[in-house]
Amino acid sequence: MSLPSHLTSYLDQRGARYEICTHEHSRSSAETARSAHVPASQLAKSVILQDDDGCVMAVLPADRVLMVGEFSRLAGRYRLRLADEDRIAALFQDCERGAVPPVGMAWGIPTLVDDELESNEVVYMEVGDHAQLLRMSHDQFHELMRAQPHGSFSKSPMH
Repeated sequence: MSLPSHLTSYLDQRGARYEICTHEHSRSSAETARSAHVPASQLAKSVILQDDDGCVMAVLPADRVLMVGEFSRLAGRYRLRLADEDRIAALFQDCERGAVPPVGMAWGIPTLVDDELESNEVVYMEVGDHAQLLRMSHDQFHELMRAQPHGSFSKSPMH
């Protein structure tokens, strides 16, 4: 499958440099990290939340869980809940279900980035299907996400 046009045009407009890596078909971000042989801490996953004002995207490492309260405070939106699959599918029609690229800005969705991702030398991300990842250097990822709000809103699942 080719990359979604929303994503490619957004990346091209910004002169982003990246590689495409293929992997075995996967059903979750943890499985993606395993099948692609990349550390889950370097895989950016997206979580879509919604309230009466619409949707917002949280971007965090695949090995961490979203702290909705912290995220809501940072976003200034206090009735956020996880968006349902049908809502997400309607927003990301050019992506396979469950494979939403963590670049919500390309679809006009407010996007906040967890600080944990900034510590990686390399960041991988879903590209809209279940068999490819985009690989980007720290500098390229930082440049791509520079204008998005950043904060600490994830934690290790052990806590």
